[in-house]
Amino acid sequence: MKYILALDQGTTSSRAIVFDQAGAIAAIAQKEFPQIFPKPGWVEHDPRDIWSTQAGVAAEVLQKAGIGAGDIAAIGITNQRETTVVWDRGTGQPIANAIVWQDRRTASICDRLKARKLDRVIRRKTGLVIDAYFSATKVQWLLANVRGARARAARGELAFGTVDSWLVWNLTGGKVHVTDASNASRTMLYDIAKGDWDDELLKIFGVPRAMLPEVRSSSEVYGTTALLGGSIPIAGIAGDQQAALFGQVCTKPGKVKNTYGTGCFMLMNTGTKPIASKNNLLTTVAWRIGSRTEYALEGSIFIAGAVVQCLRDGLEIIRAAPDVEALAATVRDTGGVYFVPAFAGLGAPHWDQYARGTLVGLTRGTTKAHIARAALDSIALQVMDVLKAMEADAKIRLKELRVDGGASANDLLMQLQADLLGVPVVRPRVSETTALGAAYLAGLAVGYWKSQADIARQWQADKRFVPEIKAAERKRIASGWEKALGRAKGWEEG
Repeated sequence: MKYILALDQGTTSSRAIVFDQAGAIAAIAQKEFPQIFPKPGWVEHDPRDIWSTQAGVAAEVLQKAGIGAGDIAAIGITNQRETTVVWDRGTGQPIANAIVWQDRRTASICDRLKARKLDRVIRRKTGLVIDAYFSATKVQWLLANVRGARARAARGELAFGTVDSWLVWNLTGGKVHVTDASNASRTMLYDIAKGDWDDELLKIFGVPRAMLPEVRSSSEVYGTTALLGGSIPIAGIAGDQQAALFGQVCTKPGKVKNTYGTGCFMLMNTGTKPIASKNNLLTTVAWRIGSRTEYALEGSIFIAGAVVQCLRDGLEIIRAAPDVEALAATVRDTGGVYFVPAFAGLGAPHWDQYARGTLVGLTRGTTKAHIARAALDSIALQVMDVLKAMEADAKIRLKELRVDGGASANDLLMQLQADLLGVPVVRPRVSETTALGAAYLAGLAVGYWKSQADIARQWQADKRFVPEIKAAERKRIASGWEKALGRAKGWEEG
């Protein structure tokens, strides 16, 4: 019996998961790697840590499953998006640390682009709003700030890639430099309608075309790796949120999933036509299979699960992340406390680079349980804001929200989410939908699964959360949240 190996390279850890023909997990391995914070608002990774941990868990998961390279039909890759790596084509060594998607150092570059009135052309071609979140200004910064980098890039000596490209390069021993359409659409250098890198955008950001990976579909054989002791095809690539949309079988227009990870990411499949958002959402490539490109509307929330890490590591209110649910459940509500976790600014639909985290509504009666409850509320309230914008753009009323990611295991949070949205929240039996989506894309490319219809039959619900509060209560909570957001916005400028 053959299996599919999914490599899931995330913001805080690298994981490898072996899936069987039924889409069930045969084995899983995970390793965290260091987060680097050189200055306030700066977030970096050492690309060598990304590669070594990912290669390590790939070998470990085969050992755990008791299988060898010959038992793997294909490898699928899914990755943290927008994180930017630049490396030397000759040595394969990075010229600097990777600049992570959360990093805000290029906010001033974004301001200058807006002042030049370039936001319209960038929005029209890429579907993105100008923000430090995306890769283009990160590459621009590296070329300007690493000695000799700009000249070396112009000579074709340097390669740029998002994390998927970096992994494929290393897996193939530097033979293959590719990305897929879903990751390319997050760089702010790619025209999503034409399906190619755009010369005008490359000129705006000063990025030489010679640095760029070749853009391929999300489901095809890109090359092979001998890293695990045999020749295995690498056959699927998708950015983590698009992979989760595919893994949740949201393959028809109007289907929506939300992933609760370090950040929160809601995507709605909009079919083969991109919908231009009027409500500050992103228009993005969902995936390209063969010559068919499908699109999605996306709302990106920068801080979700990371607010729980803040309670654990920064405020030391809890010892371990899972403790937040039990602590928050000891109180009926937040006691009027609101926590806006704008540690890296606010994402959709606000897009405020200068917002910062705020905790408001404290009284002498406030306890750490109220703060824990407010932290969980903050995740659900940010998702509520995004969904309202999404429904307005697509003119589709949501029937249910499919959820996944680490924090979706928190029953209290999922109930709060259903209450605030006023629609059922459905958690699937296999919660590792990001890795599963990458596995599906790879498996389709090599005939391991015959069709998307075969895959759709595998999806099963684990638990369904139904709204329990009245509309008036929902409105009251939302009103307080609006006031709290007002306190957080524009903080760094004030």
